[in-house]
Amino acid sequence: MLKNLFNEKKAAQAAAYFLFRAGGSLKVLKLMKLLYLAERRSFEKFGEPMIGDKLVSMPLGPVLSITYNHMNGELRSVEGGWDSWVADRAEHDLALRNPQALRSPEQDLLELSDADLHILGETWQKFGQMDQWELRDYTHDHCPEWKDPEGSMIPMQPEELFDALKFTPAQRDAAMAKLRAEDAINAAFEAAPH
Repeated sequence: MLKNLFNEKKAAQAAAYFLFRAGGSLKVLKLMKLLYLAERRSFEKFGEPMIGDKLVSMPLGPVLSITYNHMNGELRSVEGGWDSWVADRAEHDLALRNPQALRSPEQDLLELSDADLHILGETWQKFGQMDQWELRDYTHDHCPEWKDPEGSMIPMQPEELFDALKFTPAQRDAAMAKLRAEDAINAAFEAAPH
């Protein structure tokens, strides 16, 4: 199981990108769907995640599990992470913590690569005009890796996503080997004395 791929700073800045494009705030469900679709596109295009979150099927569609916990204020944020970019949840909405501080995603969201910003831009262009319920329906209908958990939650394995994205077995195996290697490197860095 891959445990060490999640990058909270990238998750926060990807969320900030969409919040900025939306004028400062979004419904939680819409923001989650946009983040999931961007993560899915990164897997499709590069064979690897942008955020590295744990993917799960929930009743309203596929979800980035750790990011969702940050959205709900259930996890402590690292310095420069979620709480630096996204304000505490207000009912069903999330907003930029300091909208004046974000002048340009390309200049200010430094954890995101040019490739990440391109994927986020593509995702916003394609899905930004949809509301949260249209996005929920879209992910139910167009993301075959999602399985109805019938009121619960089902973990989604990267292999399932690669299969849904029509990777060949050889492409899937190569992508999984790369993810396992990155996971091991991250685990070694986390275990090293600081």
